[in-house]
Amino acid sequence: MTLAAIGEPLVRLFGDDPVRNALVGGIVIATFNLVGASLVFVWRDPSERALDGALGFAAGIMLAASFTSLIIPGIETYSGGNPVPVLVGVAIGALFLDRSDVLVPHAHYLVTGRKRTDAANPSESLPVSDDRFAGVVLFVLAITIHNMPEGLAVGVAFGAGDVSSAIPLMLAIGIQNVPEGLAVSVAAINAGLNRRFYAVFAGIRSGIVEIPVAVIGAYAVLTMTMLLPYAMGFAAGAMLFVISDEIVPETHTHGNERIATLGTIIGIIVMLYLDISLG
Repeated sequence: MTLAAIGEPLVRLFGDDPVRNALVGGIVIATFNLVGASLVFVWRDPSERALDGALGFAAGIMLAASFTSLIIPGIETYSGGNPVPVLVGVAIGALFLDRSDVLVPHAHYLVTGRKRTDAANPSESLPVSDDRFAGVVLFVLAITIHNMPEGLAVGVAFGAGDVSSAIPLMLAIGIQNVPEGLAVSVAAINAGLNRRFYAVFAGIRSGIVEIPVAVIGAYAVLTMTMLLPYAMGFAAGAMLFVISDEIVPETHTHGNERIATLGTIIGIIVMLYLDISLG
């Protein structure tokens, strides 16, 4: 498979407008999320081992994509070899996700079913509301925030006008959205949405935010070109934060560290293959 096999039909169907292509890219990755969320209809009770391996795979793709499609091109192509704008963006992106976690607390509990302890008082768990509906709303909001960097990354890539980099990134994030969408549906059931239809709806709701964020990312870098390296760094920093703060710790708490690590390595290999073969 070559880039021309994918890129030319995209341009032929939708033109070469970066914002329009970012919209298409956002729809594609959100559709992958829907596919993953819908897997609960056929895979009714995935084991923790399988979920940890799948999320490890998603983390590997995001990790490699952060560097191959965002940080490195941002430095080499869009900031003339000056790493400062991209690295500033990385720091801001990570800080944004850190503050978002503060504003939307207890996502850890809603995903895992266990209360996160206060670092200052390890013996005391943070309070979590027993109200089921409030918990589900909080859960969906938390996952939505964590999905924003993926949509932003695709939008920024298309906004840069480099289809050869945007398409592999779109496909890679789409692929990693499948296990992520499944995990969201399973976690939604654990959070109180016992009916699978509503669990899938929660998965769709958490992924659909990627569409407008992708368009916003493309529009922002087109109207303010100087922001492009900062935006690429921001998207990368936000994804790296999600990997380190959420995905890796959660996949290493159930005794499945080896399968999660192997999943991460496979994800990295898949992303590198897509980047090289399609880029």
